[in-house]
Amino acid sequence: MQRIQRTRTLTLKSSLLFRPKSQGPYDPPFSPIPKPPKNPNPKKTPAPSKSKPPLIKSDLPFDFRYSYSESDPNAEAIGFREPPRFSPFGPGRLDRKWDGVKASCDEEIEKDRVLREREERLGEPLTETEGAELVERYRNSDCSRQINLGKGGVTHNLLDDIHNHWRRAEAVRIKCLGVPTLDMDNICFHLEDKTGGKIIYQKINIILLYRGRNYDPKQRPVIPLMLWKPLAPIYPRLVKNVADGLTFEETKELRNRGLNSPALMKLTRNGVYVNVVQRVREAFESAEVVRLDCSHVETSDCKKIGVKLRDLVPCVPLLFKDSQIVIWRGKDSQDINQYPSLSLHYPNKQRIVYRVKGVD
Repeated sequence: MQRIQRTRTLTLKSSLLFRPKSQGPYDPPFSPIPKPPKNPNPKKTPAPSKSKPPLIKSDLPFDFRYSYSESDPNAEAIGFREPPRFSPFGPGRLDRKWDGVKASCDEEIEKDRVLREREERLGEPLTETEGAELVERYRNSDCSRQINLGKGGVTHNLLDDIHNHWRRAEAVRIKCLGVPTLDMDNICFHLEDKTGGKIIYQKINIILLYRGRNYDPKQRPVIPLMLWKPLAPIYPRLVKNVADGLTFEETKELRNRGLNSPALMKLTRNGVYVNVVQRVREAFESAEVVRLDCSHVETSDCKKIGVKLRDLVPCVPLLFKDSQIVIWRGKDSQDINQYPSLSLHYPNKQRIVYRVKGVD
């Protein structure tokens, strides 16, 4: 009982101590905000339209591929790493059907009309003075109108980059690196063929691409962009267990001889391989097997280099092991003077190179 009385007295004292001095109306520190009245007839938001956006239509007279210079239209794939129905242009965006390798152009191509339009766009050829001025303006390394062309080669989205530069510049500087530099004529051919421009300067791996006198940026072609890089299809094996025209023992002996021989060249990652084909041809004059050291090159790039050497030298790839490429000159070896010139692959593409004073 004493405890109960003590607590009562404490509560009375505390109430007297903390009693407010003013005896006015009660003013709490905050008050609840009244909720707004509900609208009995709310307006329903319109449902989003389910109509599909229009398909992108392009008048470019060629099949769309991821890379034009690094893919062979005659090579047939034996499989795919992703379903062919997944188009890299996005679902329902393009009026062309993707088959896993390319988006084919269904319309009939009139070559005469395409050539006539290209000639009209280029206009009259540049004079020596005009060409030298353009080369002097865009050939230096500090040029702001530069595009780097890597191991993908002349890709589809690269065409859009070139036309974007052509909106404000007459020419664009293209710096080529990696595997595509093994065949610079191939790069030049596809740049002129796919963009409709004209190459006015080429030195080693540097290219200047001119847009033409009558180029109108407002009438540039529609180039739908690829939203992602499609996975490369599966092709037949590049290296056979037994080389054509040899037995298993002879193939094994050539492989061991190639691995134990000194390397002809040491290739670097994203290097310039312009003189590799010529060096291999000269080496085949005195050696039957040649080894290339690709220790700083990616495995996928090693195989691409082997494919290009097989077609350009020509030769027979024997082995890809530990970043080493072993190639054989073949039974029907030719003299270096009898090898086909690289420019013979594209006989109709003769480029005018304008010389600048003080530059070879």
